[in-house]
Amino acid sequence: MTGPAPSPPGALVPLLVPPRPRAAVLVLHGGAADSTVAARPWHPAALRMRPFPRAIRSALPDGDVLLARVRYRLRGWNGTRADPVRDTLEALRRLTDLAGPVPVVLVGHSMGGRAALHAASHPRVRAVVALAPWWPPGEPVRQLTGRQVIALHGERDRITAPADTAACVRRARQAGARTAMALVGTGDHAMLRRSGFWHDTTAAVVAHLLDPGHHPDPLPARCYGDGAFPVL
Repeated sequence: MTGPAPSPPGALVPLLVPPRPRAAVLVLHGGAADSTVAARPWHPAALRMRPFPRAIRSALPDGDVLLARVRYRLRGWNGTRADPVRDTLEALRRLTDLAGPVPVVLVGHSMGGRAALHAASHPRVRAVVALAPWWPPGEPVRQLTGRQVIALHGERDRITAPADTAACVRRARQAGARTAMALVGTGDHAMLRRSGFWHDTTAAVVAHLLDPGHHPDPLPARCYGDGAFPVL
């Protein structure tokens, strides 16, 4: 039987590397449920995430946070192989070699949100910001204990289910994570409707997670409750 392909040297793609970073943000794009086609930076899922590091950099003007993205070997999750998780863990290892033992925030869209959920087991990960994540029922949550998990999901998403995201958020809270979730009014899976809102809110959430004393929480308090999640 042929095993999974090894992670490439470029599993970590640095975008901004300060001389002495105090934290890091790692961006993970989406993909496909099953595909052994090589992932390429010009695929739509990868292109869609390009504005997010720029928005995050603008929200953190001190320039002391390392920004990077994960380069997957393959486009697909591919069942129990969970190929993007292996790539993300390799990227985290390389990030630690580059930046030292700094806290890391994972920002993942769709399949990238699923990879971020699993990779939160890495000791450097402090928070997961999931955008329209693909979190099917039964995803593991024990690795989220002590982490922060923030989910934004489009109200009109027809690719991944907001109800599945809400269920995973509630289970994560029960496992000891600090969680929040909001629905993006009229938002779709590709985050093209109200794209500026997705970019700006994600950047503001990341800034708050990394420096709550100087960056207020952009999410209303009811996002952290146990009831119905608000529509923004």
